[in-house]
Amino acid sequence: MAASIDVVEFQLGKEHYALDIQIAREIVEMMPITPLPRAPEYLAGIINLRGEITNIIDLRDLLGLPESGEAENRKIVVLMPDVASGSNVGIIVDDVHSVISIRNEQIERINDGITSSISNYVKAIIKIGDGEDERTKTLIIWLDVQKVISDLGCYQNAP
Repeated sequence: MAASIDVVEFQLGKEHYALDIQIAREIVEMMPITPLPRAPEYLAGIINLRGEITNIIDLRDLLGLPESGEAENRKIVVLMPDVASGSNVGIIVDDVHSVISIRNEQIERINDGITSSISNYVKAIIKIGDGEDERTKTLIIWLDVQKVISDLGCYQNAP
């Protein structure tokens, strides 16, 4: 019996990404975000989520991905507070698809080389698809969202 890992599959533009399910607290519908003055580009602003002020990060800006016109299905993935040293943080994604269970044989690790600058944030590539035909497999980029957030530095000294 092969062990499986659960991840949340989401979309940014046309690409599919995944993050560890343990770091996702909840997924909420997009809501009005209050911008903060002089905030970095990737910090979309803050929301009041059931009485808690939550910082909202635009994952697309943070990862340097192009803007996509698809805004109707946008969601906020609220992360567990320990991801950002106790701060409340949510990330904006274009859509959330599902929670998927992946097996070890579906995971392809990235070796350093050409991709070394991004491989810090990419845990692996997940291959999902029908049968043996490699062309019908969907590739999902498994992001280390916890590392992305901790590398921002702004949450290192959070109370």
